[in-house]
Amino acid sequence: MWRLNDEALLAGFAVGDAGAAETFMARFQSRVYGIALAITRDARIAEDLAQEAFLRAWRHAESFDPRRGSVATWLSVITRNLAVDAMRTRPRSEFLDPNELEWLSPPAGEADPADATVRASEVDWLRRALDDVPDEQRRAVVLAGILGFTAQDVAEYEHIPLGTAKSRIRLAMDKLRHARADAEAAR
Repeated sequence: MWRLNDEALLAGFAVGDAGAAETFMARFQSRVYGIALAITRDARIAEDLAQEAFLRAWRHAESFDPRRGSVATWLSVITRNLAVDAMRTRPRSEFLDPNELEWLSPPAGEADPADATVRASEVDWLRRALDDVPDEQRRAVVLAGILGFTAQDVAEYEHIPLGTAKSRIRLAMDKLRHARADAEAAR
């Protein structure tokens, strides 16, 4: 099943093929959960949204049009829309600071405390550096660099031209490189 392309897996998933469904969900679960978590900043809500995204993909597989984008992008948009809707229905007091990137924190129980310390230091540096990057560029670089989106995926996800997506990613990366060089020079 892993050798099948995304469209073939979606077709199998839509007709209830258990193997296709399992492979489809395994292939996209990290991306779907990551998008939901990035938007909601709540692991429980992100898990629920990921399940709902796969359910909607199954129910609406016939609406997928490969001329409009890839399966990955289509599924990402479904997830994004669910997450945004979920955030709209939450009371204002539940919203977290959108600049917090808690989902980048090191996992609990890292094997080597030295590795955990280094990773925590890197995450702290990245948080501070991303604070100095404009919102549009920050979203683009997080989507591309952390969630693994291609520039085309970022363009489709953000509803912007491909060139704009590439520029935002490049400008953000340049700012992060300069911030890293400045941090190294300050040591």
